[in-house]
Amino acid sequence: MLTEQPKIKVFQLVKGVETRSVGRGRPATLDTLGMLQNLARCFRRPAKVLAGFLVARCGAMAVEFALVAPVFIALLIAIFQVTIFLFAQQVLQNAAVSAGRLIMTGQVQNGNVTQSQFAADVCPMVQTLFTCANVMINVQAYSGFSSASTGEPTLTYNANGTVSNTWAYDPGNPGQVMVVQLIYQWPIVSGPFGYVLSNLGNNKTEMMGVSAFRVEPY
Repeated sequence: MLTEQPKIKVFQLVKGVETRSVGRGRPATLDTLGMLQNLARCFRRPAKVLAGFLVARCGAMAVEFALVAPVFIALLIAIFQVTIFLFAQQVLQNAAVSAGRLIMTGQVQNGNVTQSQFAADVCPMVQTLFTCANVMINVQAYSGFSSASTGEPTLTYNANGTVSNTWAYDPGNPGQVMVVQLIYQWPIVSGPFGYVLSNLGNNKTEMMGVSAFRVEPY
């Protein structure tokens, strides 16, 4: 009759760690080591990815550009806006000088040119950049240059947001000092650099071409 053999405790030294085997079962400490090894294997790859991300430099340029891009784009918009404004300002100024010459030489007075006809004469001078119907013309006569006003007029608006100023039209007589003003509301792009050009509150800025002269004897 077979008798059950007593369980023998076996002590082993595995990789410097004492393990104990009970009967024919797997050593308990080896099971724990296996689990730890598997767990370490699972975390090894994410750790490598994280370490690579921390030392990577390939995306640094994209991040730096994302930080600088808004300011850079706003600066470009401001540069383009001011450049176009100055170009349009020069066109309007040249038109004011040319329109003033019609009065200075007596062509307007001798031809009994009305205010609407004078506006029609100015239109071809500015229509490449401006809407003729929106160009405001102010023609005033003075006794001398000291009393002449050449500053930008203050624009007033009605309830509909339309300019409500009353513009003068006085071609004057020989020897009088004349001031011809062409006023226009130039559209602008508001933004971080909106302070570069003054905003009238409707995303437009006031632009003016002016000519001051004395009417020749005609």
